Amino acid sequence: MSLSIREQSDQLKAAAAEHLPADVLAVFDRSIEGFLDQGIPSGAIRAGQRLESFTLDDATGTPISLDQLVSAGTVVLVFYRGGWCPYCNLALRTYQQELLPQLGAFGARLAAVSPQSPDESLSTTEKAGLGFTVLSDPDSRVAERIGVAFQQTDEVLAAQRQLGLDLTEVNGEGSTRLPRPTVLIVDQNRIVRFIDVQPDYTARTEVADIIAALTDMR
Repeated sequence: MSLSIREQSDQLKAAAAEHLPADVLAVFDRSIEGFLDQGIPSGAIRAGQRLESFTLDDATGTPISLDQLVSAGTVVLVFYRGGWCPYCNLALRTYQQELLPQLGAFGARLAAVSPQSPDESLSTTEKAGLGFTVLSDPDSRVAERIGVAFQQTDEVLAAQRQLGLDLTEVNGEGSTRLPRPTVLIVDQNRIVRFIDVQPDYTARTEVADIIAALTDMR
């Protein structure tokens, strides 16, 4: 049996604890504690609400609208931080391997959204061998619209730069805003039928939970 995303994440955190500098780990741990204290934002979109349409560029720079995504059926929207995030990568790979093959039975498709520029999104797609749409959300504007965007603290940005990551170089418009890891299931009328926001950025929505929500929609 394959490992859950939570189990994979725990393994990743254990490995990080062994090789990342202690001061950097402390910064990231404080960041997670802060997000857990905040919980799910009160302004986050809820199941039953209608998602306003949007248009974002895919990895090749082609504009793709939400209306296009839902035109053939339900869409599973995954908001992730970026291809530089190892927890995002393991989640996307898991969705590719375990979720994507099951979506056809529900007439559903999968799309992932991050604030990365289209070029960076293409790199993410190529590296992970993803078989679904990857969209660029500059300055996390769509994530902000659904109430899950946040601004990275100066402390975290400095720790990331210490590890060689400068968000202003990989994100569209040089933004340092990111989305909380979030999965939405949106029907053909753009009604949100399921939403799961993870305050802890090392956690992700499990495949079984997405399949259960799709099953309930039948």
